[in-house]
Amino acid sequence: MMWHAERINSAYVLQVKQESGVTGAERLLLVLTALASHGKAMSVKDMLGATGLAQSTLYRQVALLKRWGFVAEDAGHYAPGPISLQLALGFDINSLLVEASREGMCQLAKASQESVGLLVAVNDRVICLEMIESSHSLRCSFEKGRAVALKAGASAKSLLAFMSEKSRVETLDRVFSGDTQGRAAIDAELALIRAKGYAMSDSEVDPGVWGVSAPVFRRVARGALANASITLMAPSSRAAGREMQFADWTMRTAHAISERLQAA
Repeated sequence: MMWHAERINSAYVLQVKQESGVTGAERLLLVLTALASHGKAMSVKDMLGATGLAQSTLYRQVALLKRWGFVAEDAGHYAPGPISLQLALGFDINSLLVEASREGMCQLAKASQESVGLLVAVNDRVICLEMIESSHSLRCSFEKGRAVALKAGASAKSLLAFMSEKSRVETLDRVFSGDTQGRAAIDAELALIRAKGYAMSDSEVDPGVWGVSAPVFRRVARGALANASITLMAPSSRAAGREMQFADWTMRTAHAISERLQAA
C-alpha cells in the first residue's frame, strides 16, 4: 500500500494568486514546489493547472530555472534538474532533524515490524522526510519526499494539533474554507489529540491503512515547539489489538527524539 503525491493544495494556490505584490521569487518557488510534489515529469498543461500562473509567466520562470539547472526538460515534459538533486543530497547529509530521528525510528520499526515515517508540515501538506520500511511484504509506506493534504490521517492531525496556535488557526482557515461543520469537528478532535499526546487514524487517507503519530519538539527561545511527527503505519488488520501498544511505543520514540533535539 502506498500513499501517493498530491499536487499543490488548491487553497494555497488560490492564496498565492490573490496576494498583491507576489514577487518573481515566489513564482519560481511555486513552480519548483509543483515539480517536487507531482511525483513525475509535468507537461506545461500540468504546471499551468498546478500553479495557476499565466502561460507567459510560467515560461519565464521555467526558462530561468532551466538555465540554473533546477529544472530539466525532456520531450516537452519538465522535472527537477541536477541542482535540485544536489539540494536533496545536501539535505540528507546535513538535516539535524533526520539525523536525530533515524536511530529511534529504526528501533521502533524493528520492535513493531511496521513502517515508521518522519513527517513535517509545509504549505498545507504533509511531507515525508525519512522512511524506515516494514520487513513485511505487505506494508504501508508514505514514500520519502511524497506529500498529502494537511487535513486527514494521523500524521496530519498530529502536526496540526501541536503546531503553534496562530499557525494552526491560519492553516485550518485555508484547509476548511467554507466547511463550517468540518472545521468545528477538527477543532474538537485536535483538542483531544493534544490531551492524549498522539493522533490515531484508520483508513482516513488510504483504505485499510492504520496509523498513529506523535509530535517531535524542538527547542525555541520561548520553550518548545512541535517540529515534526513520528508516524507508525500498518495494515489495519495487523494493527488490530495492538493499537495502544503501538501508540505507547510511538510516543516514547518521539519523546526520545525531542530530548535529543533539545539537547543539541
